[in-house]
Amino acid sequence: MEQKFGKNSIDIKVLREFCEREGKMVEYRKGDQLEREGDPARWLGYVTEGCFKYVNHSSDGREHITWFSFAGEFVVDYPTFLYGQPSQTTIEAMMPSRVLRVTGQQLEQYFDQSIETIKLRAVIAEHILFQFRSRYLDLHCATARERYELLLQRCPGIVEHLDLQDIASFLNVTPKTISMIRKDITFGKD
Repeated sequence: MEQKFGKNSIDIKVLREFCEREGKMVEYRKGDQLEREGDPARWLGYVTEGCFKYVNHSSDGREHITWFSFAGEFVVDYPTFLYGQPSQTTIEAMMPSRVLRVTGQQLEQYFDQSIETIKLRAVIAEHILFQFRSRYLDLHCATARERYELLLQRCPGIVEHLDLQDIASFLNVTPKTISMIRKDITFGKD
């Protein structure tokens, strides 16, 4: 399946094949959690159907969407997962979803097999660092409309999967701002 984060994705077919070979297929209903913020991170999954949102809660109880994983992508709180540390985010199914899921121990054993799998571990870490750096720069340097347009470029068809509130939270703006941006785009205002 085509990856929705096409411009930010890398081809890690070998990791997908590992999940297909060693993973267990698990079904999630809308609202089910793969990981819960504060609990030990346990899973890496390859999403075969559906999508997930990464949610953090501020001290005032508000939800903040920080990332998404769609069909054809991996879903994981990667650094904490590798070391069995408490998850830094809640990962929640946004619709009925299916995931080929492996444990941190399974992945550690896989990475320890050869120099090639050790290199794969480094490639994954560098890719995640690049994604987070890009998101950080977007939040600090791009306007709300630019961030919305970047999201649409990186994730074609994302608006078909997400509520207005989720998109607004991810872009760190209000739903009203997203509505105004959409209106401006629809009617050709810049």
